[in-house]
Amino acid sequence: MSSTTKTQALRPDRKKSRLHLDILGLGIAVVMIFPVYWLVISSLRPNREIRSYNQTLWPTSITFDNFARAVDQPNFTTAIQSSLIVAVTAVVGGMIIATLAALAIGRFRFFGRKPLLLIMILVQMLPPTAMLIPIYAQLNAMGGIDEYWGLIVVYLVATLPFATIMIRGFVVNIPVELEESAMVDGLTRFGAFRKVVFPLLAPGLAAASIFALVNAWNEYLFAYILINDNSKYTLNVWLMTFTTERGTDYGALMAASTMIALPVVIFFMIIQKKMAAGLTSGAVKG
Repeated sequence: MSSTTKTQALRPDRKKSRLHLDILGLGIAVVMIFPVYWLVISSLRPNREIRSYNQTLWPTSITFDNFARAVDQPNFTTAIQSSLIVAVTAVVGGMIIATLAALAIGRFRFFGRKPLLLIMILVQMLPPTAMLIPIYAQLNAMGGIDEYWGLIVVYLVATLPFATIMIRGFVVNIPVELEESAMVDGLTRFGAFRKVVFPLLAPGLAAASIFALVNAWNEYLFAYILINDNSKYTLNVWLMTFTTERGTDYGALMAASTMIALPVVIFFMIIQKKMAAGLTSGAVKG
């Protein structure tokens, strides 16, 4: 039997296997998307339908009153302000430090470089709850409880190891000769970085920024423990205000959760290609 005949004989089996994988992937996608779908649909249901025992996949009636009640909830604007201050500051500060650290690790050979990378990976693997008590004790001693800067430092440090490793993957793939040529032409090292290296690092910075933004925007545990002032609640902690002694306003809670998640989802969809490039960069060279 010729090789062509063998290939043709194997094609039906490959197509069948591919079909099984497609069905499996579709099933996994449905399972992962269903909670998001249920969140959005519940935000459009009346409260009486949400509390009903006879649930349907599509609401019998659609209402936008839930969104109106969510916007009218006390401290809504202050919660947005708090989340923006904490998330933006943590992301910008983290990207500056991570970029400098990635350049040092990726460009220079110094004693302890590889152990430092290993420590970064190990620190990133630690669960946040394992560090909650020592972080709280340290910030309490420094006066960082109920202060924005305390929460910003926690988010910045939490995302720094992964962001550094991600940006380093781009740094090691940028030829050193480009910087050297720019410096030979009269640019300083900083000028070579600004005009040559930085534009090439832009996709990596975008990917790392999204990772840091998602963590800072969606984090709940540290924000709940470190911030006790109602006027400084971030959006995720502010969601607790929908539960009172009279019960939980599930419709408004679902509407508020949808509004909180929407900006990050849209931003992620815009730069998802750069995000994928950042996750795979550095897989060959490093």
